[in-house]
Amino acid sequence: MEAADRYEALVEELSGVPGIQLPGSTGNSGFGSRALRLGGSAFAMVVRGAVVLKLPAHRVSELIAAGRGGPFGTRSRRPMREWVTVLDEDPATTLTLGREALVFARSRR
Repeated sequence: MEAADRYEALVEELSGVPGIQLPGSTGNSGFGSRALRLGGSAFAMVVRGAVVLKLPAHRVSELIAAGRGGPFGTRSRRPMREWVTVLDEDPATTLTLGREALVFARSRR
């Protein structure tokens, strides 16, 4: 399943959660404008054809070490330690990690 399809399934799954801002709801058209947000902070998005999630740094390291995730960073910066590119193409993995990202986003409020 393509990353965009896995992301849309995640958006659909989380769309009824109180406090979630859906992609495109901010009116912004820049980086992260198509992100899922909680309290204005992005925690899930598609970038360059990959699902990208905000998770605790130790969890990002675990996913990268297991080969299920890859580093994420803009082209001009080094990888961000709390963002992971989801390499596992299983839709269930994207949903599970997306829920983890939401829990992490809630913990940061």
